[in-house]
Amino acid sequence: MTDTAEATGPILSIRDLEVSAPDGTVIVDGVSLDLAKGEILGLIGESGAGKSTIGLAGMGYGRGGCAITGGTVDLLGTDLVQSTRRTRERLRAVRIAYVAQSAAAAFNPALTLGEQIVEAPLMHGVMSRAEARAWMQHLFTKLQLPDPESFGSRYPHQVSGGQLQRAMVAMAMACKPDILVLDEPTTALDVTTQIEVLALLRALIRSEGTAALYITHDLAVIAQIADRLMVLQHGREVETGPTVQILEAPVQDYTRKLVSERHKSLMSAGVDHAASDMLLRMDGITAGYGAEPVLHDVSLTLRRGETLAVVGESGSGKSTLARVLAGLLPQRAGTVEFNGTALPDDYRRRSKDELRRIQLIYQLPDVALNPNQTVAEAIGRPMTRFFGTRGAERRREVERMLDLIDLAPELANRLPGALSGGQKQRVCIARALVAKPDLLICDEVTSALDPLVAEGILRILRELQDRLGVTYLFITHDLSVVRRLADRTMVMQFGRVVEEGPTEQVFEAPREDYTRLLAGSVPELRVGWLDEVQARRGLAHPG
Repeated sequence: MTDTAEATGPILSIRDLEVSAPDGTVIVDGVSLDLAKGEILGLIGESGAGKSTIGLAGMGYGRGGCAITGGTVDLLGTDLVQSTRRTRERLRAVRIAYVAQSAAAAFNPALTLGEQIVEAPLMHGVMSRAEARAWMQHLFTKLQLPDPESFGSRYPHQVSGGQLQRAMVAMAMACKPDILVLDEPTTALDVTTQIEVLALLRALIRSEGTAALYITHDLAVIAQIADRLMVLQHGREVETGPTVQILEAPVQDYTRKLVSERHKSLMSAGVDHAASDMLLRMDGITAGYGAEPVLHDVSLTLRRGETLAVVGESGSGKSTLARVLAGLLPQRAGTVEFNGTALPDDYRRRSKDELRRIQLIYQLPDVALNPNQTVAEAIGRPMTRFFGTRGAERRREVERMLDLIDLAPELANRLPGALSGGQKQRVCIARALVAKPDLLICDEVTSALDPLVAEGILRILRELQDRLGVTYLFITHDLSVVRRLADRTMVMQFGRVVEEGPTEQVFEAPREDYTRLLAGSVPELRVGWLDEVQARRGLAHPG
């Protein structure tokens, strides 16, 4: 590696990359790309297109037993494919760092956030402990994390999903790397926080001259940050070009389909359930994890066949509400009635039928799925527990569920580590559906999915609701999904209900300033939207 090579050529150059699964299946086939200093290249495409696999290959790494079986990966003059393991480990974190899709799976639950963030600078000898801690607190401040001086003393389970994802960005930036591999870094963030994090990432990348591979399924997000886009499908390059050209004048049919899906007008479901039977009533719920409650006197109702969306920023109490309903967190005050009967506040005191009838699809599939159980085992276990289904009948039902969620039957024998983020989330959905529930609590179920797959999941959920009368409590920060799926919307902030009503009314004529802020924070599919929002809100320009 020479300074001249670094200054004049790409800092990452991938040629004819081939990555194969443990069974020999080629999952990335002949992909080439160059990344210049300070450039942001977006990798987009459906779940399973190979985006994350390519990003990890840029670090000389194959996940889930996958291996780089062809091509070269040149990082700052070093071919990672031919280099030793020691060389690759020396370059990771210092020269190239990774921000994973699931922060909860990336942090050690037994160590504080601060211990884990300063570990890399100390291990690689790039900073003293005092310097590493000062830089960490600086990043916490920039990422708008609470109490930057003491935030690092918390454990991963003591912060919200959005806060944990931002902490992971700080961990990736700990050694001030030359390249960031950003794998859906804003997936877990609410729309208002997403703006600040996007602006911060873009500002850091530009001010430090850092390059980035930005992996995402959200075209509106990538439009605000990427210089160029590479569109992928089935592990192959579809087309590459400047962001404006790809979004406004795509050449290939597949790209046009992706862009068209994101452009669809999003209308509320608008179904009238006024005459439906009452299924769920939560009244005066107060709950929390420590001395201070997270939820404050929250009440809601749900009728059979209805979809209620619960929206709000990270830390507003959405997932805590879901945990109370599922019996995972006993409430301190208030009651939960299901089908006219009071539910025990602890799932361990609920009957098997009560457990079956309320199913939770968790926000983070990496945490929800047992890494040692195959897909067939994960989906099949509820069948056996609730209905006694075994043997050939269980295998047939697993295959039927895989077909329902658009997964190939051969994936039944794979472990979660060999699946993409979107595939894992679909397995979680199938696992919940096999219990034939009356109520599905959907906690950010489409946040990890690209637009085409997400639309397929929403279609499945709508069809199930029409055919079976399933009721949904839909917890999300994706307001476009809310307008497409929900009959009513409840807005939460700081553990309290801010506003509630028919979805179209809440978004077209919101009563509260906070609701108007949320509605105005949904990224638009055009370059420059982020700059306009920052200007309107008086935020510092990211450049």
